[in-house]
Amino acid sequence: MSRERGPRRLRRLDRNALIAASVTALSLTASGCMVVHGEKEILPSATKAEAAKALQQFTTAYNKAEKAYDISLEADHVSGALSDILEARLKASKATSPGGNPSYTPLELSDTKFTIPKKAGWPRWFVADAAANKGGSARWVFVFSRNSLSDPWEAAYLTLMAPGDVPEFKTDKDGWAEAVPANSSELAVPPADLSKAYANYLKNGGDTFADGLNTTKWRADRAKDAKKPGLVRQYIDEPMTNGDYAPLALRTADGGALVFFTTHHFEKQTAYTGTTLTAPNKAVETLTEGEIKQSLTMEIVSNEAALTPKKGSGKVDVLGRIQGLTSAKGE
Repeated sequence: MSRERGPRRLRRLDRNALIAASVTALSLTASGCMVVHGEKEILPSATKAEAAKALQQFTTAYNKAEKAYDISLEADHVSGALSDILEARLKASKATSPGGNPSYTPLELSDTKFTIPKKAGWPRWFVADAAANKGGSARWVFVFSRNSLSDPWEAAYLTLMAPGDVPEFKTDKDGWAEAVPANSSELAVPPADLSKAYANYLKNGGDTFADGLNTTKWRADRAKDAKKPGLVRQYIDEPMTNGDYAPLALRTADGGALVFFTTHHFEKQTAYTGTTLTAPNKAVETLTEGEIKQSLTMEIVSNEAALTPKKGSGKVDVLGRIQGLTSAKGE
């Protein structure tokens, strides 16, 4: 089951290809002005003022889009898995309520903490974690990234975590964090391999991941739902690791890492011969191509945040997962 990219995604990939072929320059204002050419200098990804502005611009755009059910109002401020999830959800909501959501309560963030790594090359990125007026006591943990100075900062990942789950990050004397290379062999699972490892775990189980809501319980729920009267469910899980879906990892104070990554899922529901199948809700119906007769295949994108320990010191703990239906096909 392959995943096609829409025009906006293709434009982003084309843009990134041009960026990769160009010579970039990074300007940072600290005590004075410093301009560094090339991509080998290890520098903070952003100033704290730039990070705060990026979060404020995202929040403003997010609230406009949520109220109008219009992804175009925030398209320049989201990317990757988060973009896919929001775009599909707003499309489904728009079909149900074309006039938007007049009673929408704006998202308000507070007590924001920015963790900004020093690194070489692109993308530059940082983490923002904040309390919110939605989601109960959960912290909203964002990853913002961009591929050049001319690009806007985009929220690529969003995970809601219990306040005590947000780890302490390793920082230097100036307060800058450390980005962990995707191929790091120091961790229980290298960040580059985490999406594949998680997809394999969901299918086969194993002892790589710690027990929890997003691991053992999710697998148990799937097993329980696999066969019900008149209906069979099948699951396929795939890694997503390229481009805007690449994993990003920050070193934690204990030497491990908090890794943000994406996975891709399919759930196929098939009705027994002689029975019929219908869309479970209006949102699924809106995103479904073809007529649902005997089967319905739903495509889902999920972004996760996992605490990955040093090699030999424990299991990977998936702290949070946000997923969304992005398309469906009826047959």
